[in-house]
Amino acid sequence: MKKTNKIRLITGVMLLIALLTVPFMPPIQKYISIPNEIVTVNNQSPIDLPALGSSVEVGATENIQAIDSSMFYAQDTGKSELTYSLAGMPIKKVNVSVLEDIKVIPGGQSIGVQLHTLGVLVVGHHLVNGENGSLSPGEDAEIEVGDVILEINGQKIKAMKDVKPLVEEAGKNKKDLKLKVKRGKETFETSLKPVYDPKEKEYRIGLYIRDSAAGIGTMTFFEPQSKKYGALGHVISDMDTKKPIEIHNGTIVRSTVTSIEKGNNGTPGEKQAKFSLKDNKIGSITKNSPFGIFGKLESGITNGNYDKPMSIALSHEVKEGPAKILTVIDGEKVEEFDVEVVSSIAQKSPATKGMVIQITDPKLLEATGGIVQGMSGSPIIQDNKIIGAVTHVFVNDPTSGYGVHIEWMLQDAGVNIYKEENEIAG
Repeated sequence: MKKTNKIRLITGVMLLIALLTVPFMPPIQKYISIPNEIVTVNNQSPIDLPALGSSVEVGATENIQAIDSSMFYAQDTGKSELTYSLAGMPIKKVNVSVLEDIKVIPGGQSIGVQLHTLGVLVVGHHLVNGENGSLSPGEDAEIEVGDVILEINGQKIKAMKDVKPLVEEAGKNKKDLKLKVKRGKETFETSLKPVYDPKEKEYRIGLYIRDSAAGIGTMTFFEPQSKKYGALGHVISDMDTKKPIEIHNGTIVRSTVTSIEKGNNGTPGEKQAKFSLKDNKIGSITKNSPFGIFGKLESGITNGNYDKPMSIALSHEVKEGPAKILTVIDGEKVEEFDVEVVSSIAQKSPATKGMVIQITDPKLLEATGGIVQGMSGSPIIQDNKIIGAVTHVFVNDPTSGYGVHIEWMLQDAGVNIYKEENEIAG
């Protein structure tokens, strides 16, 4: 009997040592990484509904602007469980459920958007006709389209106006410029020598750069307590590089729709709108992600239709069938229009293109021909719940396009819609 107890004691100690030497498990997370799920309909190609920007050549005298978009979810409305185990034995269980009091106010307002880039964005190369022939100093320095110039000669570059004096100074002193450049996630240093253009009578570096982008879109929602908002429903990419704009800061303002160019098969339509970047500011932009732009409002805004907080629907709760969108087709008036949810995916991880919708409202079809540029972010409402936002239009069928589920936009806005209760299971 004593021998048996001794064996048990030794076995217990060995098991305890084994457990203590097992690497610590990562923190329990409610977001589980699962590959994105993509919807295709009739093999039609979708296009983004982007904001437009402008570019300027270093040395030019004008800046012309053109104004024109892990996860674990509750299987049921109640609770779902996520269990971690070790050697088949459950050690921790995470219960996840949706917070019952999470409500946001739908948007639909037309907004003007201006983003300021981090540093200055390189959007093209050009040749400089110097005394020794044509060449491009920027291209010779292996600076690529899409690169971001962060510093020149140790000085942080915040706007295009910061560049020209440094170029002129280096050119006159026959010195190279030392550049700090960001490409993707990496940063490197390079140098280039400005070239004097006798015709323009100034020094140039052979690069087109941009420090901002402007355009229009649609407000999707805002959370009344925190004033956090989401808009557009898709990332804003530079019109030249086609890459997402890495922002330093940005502003949203009120916008007035002046006219609409109807969409036809093969050609998407667009809203024509006007806004002032100096006046009517309603909020800041702090994030530009695949699911839209996000930030905080300076004050509440109204749409005249749905100005009270509204519940949300997670992706698995969205149904095929009738729904409505809120958007502006004239002035600043937000109107309600009928649409059909053709299909929806119960996505288990954040992904764009979660829904296919079709415009069915005769008035909207008559006015726009379907989904048009500038409509990005228009909230989609079904059964008195916000389910997502309009994001894309099908080129060959402008009456149809993609929508993004609202939960992914709320996640990027920093609005927590989940609650967790942890239980230790023996």
